[in-house]
Amino acid sequence: MSWILDLVNPQERKWEEFYRNRWSHDNVIRSTHGVNCTGGCSWAIYVKDGIITWEMQQTDYPLLERNLPPYEPRGCQRGISASWYVYSPIRVKYPYVRGPLLDLWNEAKSQHANPVEAWGALISDPQKRARIQKARGKGGFRRAKWDDVVELIAAAQLHTARKYGPDRVMGFSPIPAMSFFSYAAGSRFLQLFGGVNMSF
Repeated sequence: MSWILDLVNPQERKWEEFYRNRWSHDNVIRSTHGVNCTGGCSWAIYVKDGIITWEMQQTDYPLLERNLPPYEPRGCQRGISASWYVYSPIRVKYPYVRGPLLDLWNEAKSQHANPVEAWGALISDPQKRARIQKARGKGGFRRAKWDDVVELIAAAQLHTARKYGPDRVMGFSPIPAMSFFSYAAGSRFLQLFGGVNMSF
């Protein structure tokens, strides 16, 4: 078979260079994953040129008791692939609001100096409220600015608390598997605000 051109010379061992480059890194940081995660497992994140190259479970948790085996290794398949979420082209990086809600909110703000009064006027109009509700489940999201979204949410909660009481403001955890950090901010706010913290 002398007519076959062998492009790879196994004796050069170039595959070793590829392997070393694949697993090389500049920096290692500690982190956890907030991707539907209850455990908040500790991970070593390997970074090369500012990009996550791979993750590895950490096993240096303190013992709960001397008579109990260590709670490790910890870390699931979703956690070890969390960098895929970071670099995914469909990752949501900005706030999005349904088009009709955004249009009606901007219109209401132009008519009222106080955002809480603007929300109250918008939501008490049956036609406008119906237009917002009919848009649900049909897509039509538009990118919005953080300041505008935060103002809208705050105005809606303050209006609800003022009109019906703070216990009518409810937070909902769709899954029990949330990281402690992402869960704590919302639940603490509801506790201080007098709202209700619900779960599935």
